[in-house]
Amino acid sequence: MAQPGRGIVLDTPRLLLRPWRVAEAAVRRELWTERDPRVPPHRRIDADGHPTVEELEESIRSYQPSSLGLLAVELKHGGDVIGYCGPIDGGPGLQDEPELAFELLRRVWGKGYATEASFAVLEWARSSGYERLWAGVWDWNIASRRVLAKVGFTETGRTEVDAAYGTTLFTTRRL
Repeated sequence: MAQPGRGIVLDTPRLLLRPWRVAEAAVRRELWTERDPRVPPHRRIDADGHPTVEELEESIRSYQPSSLGLLAVELKHGGDVIGYCGPIDGGPGLQDEPELAFELLRRVWGKGYATEASFAVLEWARSSGYERLWAGVWDWNIASRRVLAKVGFTETGRTEVDAAYGTTLFTTRRL
């Protein structure tokens, strides 16, 4: 498998994980509108309606491919883009341990797509030489915690408490 970036496609029985297309910016905005009110404001649509579809189109256009990045999750049957999944940079000191991130539209929750997409990313990471991935998840986000458990992540005991938005739990998985 190639690395996530402009040309990668990860293939599962029901899904294609691939780079975003500018025409799919409305799907990205829909994800922003559906976010739980407990998500911090910088990750939700603000009072002025930002980010707009046009701003999200520009972010897709200006994306610089690297070995890590969020891929659009497309249903093979029908071709609808339903969210994203992918490895993202782990931040300072964690370059060798990317974070698994995923978010799907509410209308497709409960169908196993997040689990299927996550397994594809884990396989890519393993075949690319990564030894471990991690994921942060809000303590109140039971659905995402279940997905992470299904794909083999375990809680590390490390947490970050935010009085306004809840506690972030850190999980990890050896590959």
